[in-house]
Amino acid sequence: MNNLFSVKDKIVVITGGCGILGSRIGSYLASEGAKIVILGRKEEVGNQLVKEIKENGGEAMFLTCDVLKKEMLEQNRADIMKAYGRIDVLLNAAGGNMKGATIAPDQTILDLQLDAFKEVVDLNLTGTVLPTMVFVEEMAKQGKGVIVNFCSESAFRPLTRVVGYGCSKAAIANFTKYMAGELAMKFSPELRVNAIAPGFFITHQNHDLLLNPDGSYTDRAKSILGHTPFNRFGKPEELFGTIQYLISDASSFVTGTVAVVDGGFDAFSI
Repeated sequence: MNNLFSVKDKIVVITGGCGILGSRIGSYLASEGAKIVILGRKEEVGNQLVKEIKENGGEAMFLTCDVLKKEMLEQNRADIMKAYGRIDVLLNAAGGNMKGATIAPDQTILDLQLDAFKEVVDLNLTGTVLPTMVFVEEMAKQGKGVIVNFCSESAFRPLTRVVGYGCSKAAIANFTKYMAGELAMKFSPELRVNAIAPGFFITHQNHDLLLNPDGSYTDRAKSILGHTPFNRFGKPEELFGTIQYLISDASSFVTGTVAVVDGGFDAFSI
């Protein structure tokens, strides 16, 4: 049997593990034999996810986490090391947006709320940098590990409205490339850092932006689909294969890349 894409027994830590994408990815990897550590702020949701994974024969644990609090992340790390003795994979899936960091159609950049902008950049960028710093310390001791950051289409092509989110995700793409060289040259060439850039998926975060109360598409959604050759939104399960590839030995010579999963959005113009 070829184990090139195997994730069996890998200890996979997922920040933002209670979100739609993070939770679905965690459940899938658990079904493939990985041991999942869900980090998030919603204890009730996290414990329910653990329960469902275990009921399906997988292994998982939930730890309350705030990706902007180093002391909490360090305690998470200690708890994981006590339970499993190592950390193989970190998926930096935590992130988000907020109203004040966006520019509505009837607004201009002059209406940007700087405090909200800073908060969004902090959540997405610092919320990726800080967990990386904390968990890579153990990976460096092991001499091996994989990090996958969650980037966005807005990192490559500035999207209207989401200025704070776009700026922070563009920074994550740069941080991914920086860390690839930093870890390989200063610690071990078996420490790899890549990112995934999902196209448009309907999540808790963008639900009201893309869907009307009656379930029909908003004008924003129609505009997105008009620029997506596949003419549909992505399904969470369509990220599973790319994630599994990036964290398995199948990508052992791959680092510093951003894998795009977007139905052709980034490749299309007019």
